[in-house]
Amino acid sequence: MSSRFPTADEILEALDDEQRIVAQTTRGPVRVLAGAGTGKTRAITHRIAYGVATGVYTADKVLALTFTNRAAGEMRTRLRHLGASAVTAQTFHSSALRQINHFWPQLTGANTPKIIESKARTVSEAATACGLKADTATLRDLAAEIEWRKVSNLTIEQYALKAASRNLPGSLSVDDVVRVSQTYEQLKDDRGQIDWDDVLLLCAGLLESEKSALMEVRDRYRFFVVDEYQDVNPLQQALLDLWLGDRQDLCVVGDASQTIYSFNGATSHYLLNFTDRFPQAQTVELDRSYRSSGAIVATANALMRDRAGALELVSNGEPGVTPSLSMFVTEQAEARAIAESIAEEISRGTPAEEVAVLFRTNAQSAALEQALADVSVSYHVHGATRFYDRPEVKQAIMALRGASVVTRAVPLFQQVSDVLRELGWTQDPPQGVGA
Repeated sequence: MSSRFPTADEILEALDDEQRIVAQTTRGPVRVLAGAGTGKTRAITHRIAYGVATGVYTADKVLALTFTNRAAGEMRTRLRHLGASAVTAQTFHSSALRQINHFWPQLTGANTPKIIESKARTVSEAATACGLKADTATLRDLAAEIEWRKVSNLTIEQYALKAASRNLPGSLSVDDVVRVSQTYEQLKDDRGQIDWDDVLLLCAGLLESEKSALMEVRDRYRFFVVDEYQDVNPLQQALLDLWLGDRQDLCVVGDASQTIYSFNGATSHYLLNFTDRFPQAQTVELDRSYRSSGAIVATANALMRDRAGALELVSNGEPGVTPSLSMFVTEQAEARAIAESIAEEISRGTPAEEVAVLFRTNAQSAALEQALADVSVSYHVHGATRFYDRPEVKQAIMALRGASVVTRAVPLFQQVSDVLRELGWTQDPPQGVGA
């Protein structure tokens, strides 16, 4: 098998007209507005590879940033096949952590602080130390509020001024949340620990205060690409600004309609107002959807038409079946209806392996798995561990058995969920976490 990498012309041949424009616009600033299924990852990886192949970029001077380790891994794989394996493709957190690990021992003579093992547990300790009794839901919301403050790039004092207008956890006052935040930070400091948001804060603070470190990073990276730019938060933007400096070789890619981390401080403002900061920026739109049928694209266009920055997509596929919309009072009712419709579809002769259920978060799988089991439909969970196979769920089941409280009157997954809450289980990690 040949190990030859594609030439610059061959890189372009693999793209459609709009994607080719992205690839050939190698110098920044560039904004790519890309709808769902339009091949944005293909376009930006080919852009990087084309820049390397034509000599515009030195591969190891390129930093490509995204929000999850999975997305970064996919980007690295594509770049490797395109002959640009020396390009650095990482999450914001991973890149910041690497820089801290590099500079911290040099500048302080000490080891880099350890990442905290359980944020929820430490928040719980802080609340107890403040004399507050908080249930699991309140503790989870407290942890989210602490995270929001940090990614919004606010000090605790600045947060206190804004907190009155926020929906605070449980029945807690602004003073309660501030005291817990202060105690949480003190506990970490006493133990020489940091959380994942501190990774970004420490990196930004280190680069701001140590000009030699900042110059080294800016010399290391000359060209920047940011995927999913609609989900950048103020802290990530501040760090990106430090890395970029007054240079303009920045390509951002995103879709304001796909902002999913707004609860965590993310804002599409930076994407939509990119040309305010860079008036000379070139904007390229990718609006040809390869993922969805015409009927699905038309439905999406109708739903998103009045949203700021929404793209009008065009399907590259068949017309397809018009989507239907159903609404349910509870999560369990929804899961039951889905399971029953799948069972009916299978009874009409549709192979089970041709049926898929898509959901946004792993936490939603429990009700679906229970409902499918109730109608005797076997299933396989992709990209995650089956609910009952998760270590924390097994722990909850053991606790139930030990307490002899398993009854036939309450669905097992509901009992497990109740015990998980008692055990302080939090279901979703912060975005982009991982080195």
